[in-house]
Amino acid sequence: MSSNVDQNVRPDFDELIQKISDYSQSDTEFNDLAMETARHCLMDTLGCGLLALTFDDCKKMLGPFADDVKVKNGVRVPGTSFILDPVKGAWDIGAIIRWLDFNDTWLAAEWGHPSDNLGGILAVSDWISRNNVANGKKPLKMKDVLSAMIMAHEIQGCIALENSFNKVGLDHVVLVKVASTAVVSKLMNLSYDEIVNAISLAWVDGQSLRTYRHAPNTGSRKSWAAGDATSRAVRLALIASTGEMGYPSVLTTKVWGFYDSLFRGKSFKFQRKYGSYVMENVLFKISFPAEFHSQTAVEAAMTIHNNIKKLGLNSDSIKSVKIRTHEACIRIIDKKGPLNNPADRDHCIQYMVAVPLIFGRLTASDYEDAIAKDKRIDQLRNKISCVEDKKFTSDYHDPKMRSIANALTVTLTNGKTLKEVVVEYPIGHKRRRKDGIPLLLQKFERNLKRILPEKKQKLILKLCNNQNTFENTDVNVLVDHLSLS
Repeated sequence: MSSNVDQNVRPDFDELIQKISDYSQSDTEFNDLAMETARHCLMDTLGCGLLALTFDDCKKMLGPFADDVKVKNGVRVPGTSFILDPVKGAWDIGAIIRWLDFNDTWLAAEWGHPSDNLGGILAVSDWISRNNVANGKKPLKMKDVLSAMIMAHEIQGCIALENSFNKVGLDHVVLVKVASTAVVSKLMNLSYDEIVNAISLAWVDGQSLRTYRHAPNTGSRKSWAAGDATSRAVRLALIASTGEMGYPSVLTTKVWGFYDSLFRGKSFKFQRKYGSYVMENVLFKISFPAEFHSQTAVEAAMTIHNNIKKLGLNSDSIKSVKIRTHEACIRIIDKKGPLNNPADRDHCIQYMVAVPLIFGRLTASDYEDAIAKDKRIDQLRNKISCVEDKKFTSDYHDPKMRSIANALTVTLTNGKTLKEVVVEYPIGHKRRRKDGIPLLLQKFERNLKRILPEKKQKLILKLCNNQNTFENTDVNVLVDHLSLS
């Protein structure tokens, strides 16, 4: 008899998988703050998707894999006329949401963008709703979508609080895949056994390497990685729905498991139980389509631009810029040398500070070649340096603060050093909700106008601007308003 026979006893599912399944399967009634924030989050996320559709590099990625494929009761992709299967629908919605790096974010030990999960959530909810209506059943409500978003935010964000995937070279979209798998499985009414199987399948997958977010390989995959992850989640949930088996100790089994093979032998640590913490505290990118660790730096740069202008000077008068920042900022976006594409530029703090110092703005178009070829940008980039402030790093990780601080000091060519401009919390931070939400709503309305006809704009705003009305709207009805089909 083989020596390992006695060891071949199939264990219970890993505790984390069970906890995720228990949470995602629950019928939790979330508090008003979480639901209202989720509504604002959904509006902002969809608006980011519509804005992305004004860029050809994004649009080329969308649509059916084969032109002659027709999907009965298929998924509508907002801002387009596409009708797709739920897997490709999730891919397309996830890709447009994430394309411009303008949707919400979450910063802790790991970074990421929890609204990426909306790709799978909205695709599956729309698909289920249309098939329900076709079969004489009731569609899902937008309340179901908001609840699923809160859960996905929470699953992704709570794992991210204490566990750094970037430090082991993995991309944070693994958490999108896991969170989306859990919540779309719930939306599909999978059983407990099917949900744990699906979640285990998400962990089994070889995960995306983070290399496409960093020099020297930074590229546009970071713009469609969320679409890839959330579509994979839908596919795995569908596979699990057939009764396909799962892998109980996928995280913890020695040698072969996730912890040993991909997480350098470490197991996950956890700070809190699943609730609605992440959605309540999510970080919105309201003013600038910029990697979030730079948001406060860009805000400071805008202030300095105006201050220099008042002195009758311009960016040509800048001798040097020192950025006092936090460790995560330095690790991700402190970058020298040539910048090869928009994805490279929107992950370079020197670029994201130089543009507002020169032009007094930072928009999605400012990462394109037409703007980047302005020689003044690279000239100013070379004058900008970063230095870590340990207090900023500490405050960044402190659960009671979660600041994302940057401080800019500009020295002019005349020898004068301007007063340092410090911004601890960006406009999209929970601590600045009172100021931020009106601007978020303006951002949403601007993005609707870019793609949709006026009649649809008005219908969408009427539905979205009232919490009760929005929650009770049929998913397929809202998506019809958002689509061009």
